[in-house]
Amino acid sequence: MISTRTSTFTTHGMADMKESWISLASHLGTLAFCQNFLHAVLPPHLRSASLGFLKRALGCYSSYCYFDIAEMDGDSTNELYNAVQLYLSSFVSTSCSRLSLSRPRNSGTTTFVLSNDCVTDVFDGVVVRWEHVVTQRQSQTSSGRPLPDRGFTLRIRKCDKDLILNSYLDYIMDKANDIGRNNRERLIYSNSGGWWTPVPFKHPGTFDTLAMEPERKRGIMEDLRDFAAGQAFYQRTGRAWKRGYLLYGPPGTGKSSMIAAMANFLGYDIYDLELTEVLSNSELRKLLMKTSSKSIIVIEDIDCSANLSNRSEASQASVPRSSSDPGTPDAASSGKGGNNKKITLSGLLNFTDGLWSCCGSERIFVFTTNHIEKLDPALLRSGRMDVHIYMNYCSYPALKILLQNYLGSEAKDLGQAAARELQEAVEKAKMTPADISEVLIKNRRNKEKAVNELLEALKAGAERNEKHGELKEECELSGVEIEEREKRARESPKEGSDCEDDSRRKWMMKRRRRQNESEN
Repeated sequence: MISTRTSTFTTHGMADMKESWISLASHLGTLAFCQNFLHAVLPPHLRSASLGFLKRALGCYSSYCYFDIAEMDGDSTNELYNAVQLYLSSFVSTSCSRLSLSRPRNSGTTTFVLSNDCVTDVFDGVVVRWEHVVTQRQSQTSSGRPLPDRGFTLRIRKCDKDLILNSYLDYIMDKANDIGRNNRERLIYSNSGGWWTPVPFKHPGTFDTLAMEPERKRGIMEDLRDFAAGQAFYQRTGRAWKRGYLLYGPPGTGKSSMIAAMANFLGYDIYDLELTEVLSNSELRKLLMKTSSKSIIVIEDIDCSANLSNRSEASQASVPRSSSDPGTPDAASSGKGGNNKKITLSGLLNFTDGLWSCCGSERIFVFTTNHIEKLDPALLRSGRMDVHIYMNYCSYPALKILLQNYLGSEAKDLGQAAARELQEAVEKAKMTPADISEVLIKNRRNKEKAVNELLEALKAGAERNEKHGELKEECELSGVEIEEREKRARESPKEGSDCEDDSRRKWMMKRRRRQNESEN
């Protein structure tokens, strides 16, 4: 009985399945007939209008709205399409199973592009969906292949459209600009003949490898980070979105390395402005207008690049001349056409903080000098050189960074005694990071030899500085005594002359003894 019932149920089930397949085939045949009938009866434009009407009718009952972003906007490329593509490529690599890979020109990274797939994103708590659509055109290229139509479709809930649509698209444009700048190969420009010439900038310097105290580096990085994110702040306060830095100190203390670290930290291009190549103030303005936003404009050795010395010192050292004398430099530069024949301090001041400096945004001016006392106070004030950074001799924290860079060793790995000796010697030696780096580079294959030679160099530098310091102090004291003797000699010539000769004789004998001791 059981087996008979089972076979009966099986027979009935197969019969029901057969009837379902027959019914499905009948419906599909009917749909195919209707489709062929509509294609034969209705013209293409009427079919398209009917489908559009049907979609709109169904859309009235849908809770979503859709936005299409085509690749081409007429004959030009749609910038929003490129921005969406860059933005989605930053996170779709981990959420999609099928992607298209590309690497644009002058880019060092691979871009992931959606390939007829969907991806979701969240903005301000609202979930949106992106779909990449690729269709084939009827037109063909010269090679006979059809041109594809690419585009993105954005799906947003209707209740969220007014809340996030505009702000979300603005956010995508900003993020895409940042991603494109980071992916693009950075450039350094040099000026010649009123034009900028770019070459790839491949300097590997970063703040991690910069020989400077970590606390000072953190402060500079924080200031740069605040500047890059300060667009709303500068707009609210009515200031031009720019900032000036002055790097000053002895040669070899890392001023150029600091500029490279700033450029790599922010992802900015560098414009290396050579003032000796600029013929006039008007040419200087034109060069400024040709610079791009998100860039660093560098003027190295500003005290040597042009005649921009301290005006107060120059006026004290200059001999008064007639203002009508055509050979007078002031008269030549103050003439009606003087500013157009050469670059002047006034032209440079307007370049850094005048109305023309506002042409563009998010730009940093960096000046370097070995002699800050030679610069005019008008250049040093806030608004032109906002941040003054003294690049000093190598300190012990900076030395530890150099040891890590060149030897791959921490200072504590060298032994407590060696580390203590290095710390005591480096503070007295007053050696630049460039000099210390050279000692480490020569012996980088032998750490022990490198440390020993470095310690010898530091001790020799400390002894040399100590001797020079004593001689300098003695000379300064002797100079003060001589000035006092001369002053007394002017008051009483007879007595003063004898005292002056005696003091000079004693000072010369003492100086000769000191020199002989230093030579021995």
